[in-house]
Amino acid sequence: MRLLLVEDDDHVAAALSAVLAKHGFTVTHARNGEEALQAVLPAAHGERPSYGVILLDLGLPDQDGYQVCGRIRKLTTTPVIMVTARADVRSRIHGLNLGADDYVVKPYDTGELLARIHAVSRRTAGSEESGSSGDDAALRLGSVVIELPTRRVSVDGAPVQLTRKEFDLLALLAQRPGVVFRREQIISEVWRTSWEGTGRTLEVHVASLRSKLRMPALIETVRGVGYRLVAPAA
Repeated sequence: MRLLLVEDDDHVAAALSAVLAKHGFTVTHARNGEEALQAVLPAAHGERPSYGVILLDLGLPDQDGYQVCGRIRKLTTTPVIMVTARADVRSRIHGLNLGADDYVVKPYDTGELLARIHAVSRRTAGSEESGSSGDDAALRLGSVVIELPTRRVSVDGAPVQLTRKEFDLLALLAQRPGVVFRREQIISEVWRTSWEGTGRTLEVHVASLRSKLRMPALIETVRGVGYRLVAPAA
């Protein structure tokens, strides 16, 4: 898999690139936002093989990493994993709202980072397969319409842009409105893992969904258990 690493620290980039290479990745290193955009642009136009995943550090010297993420997302649907020392929930939500598929906080365990890379890659492959199924299924929950084949969501007819994991989380809950999904079950089905540390990521995605859909009561927290979707009135 070809991977784009956006990291301004050459020592960090060299060490991480060596680890990634040992695990079968071909790494392209971009030292700043402009280099990252130049690396993505040809792939967006089909002039070279696209990247499987983009690892994006937010502390870039020439422009804010959030801005770079937003511009990348306009060019390609390649999964973006933000890698940053900004650990607060607001920063995570902002990153996800801009189109990031995952968010890893420094310092991180290399094994976890590799697992997350493989996880978003699997989800991308699964999305492409489901998109070619020809199924016309759509979930309608009041003013919310979830089109499973095309992975589109709208509220009152207005489209809502969701990341892959946000869509999968919403679709999972929406297929059984009113049913409580345990946190462990959600993490297993959406993230395909059982890490202890993924729970915080789940909370961030739930908060992001509530914000994007502008329906805070749509997803109810069942304290100590998990979440359920409360179908809105038509």
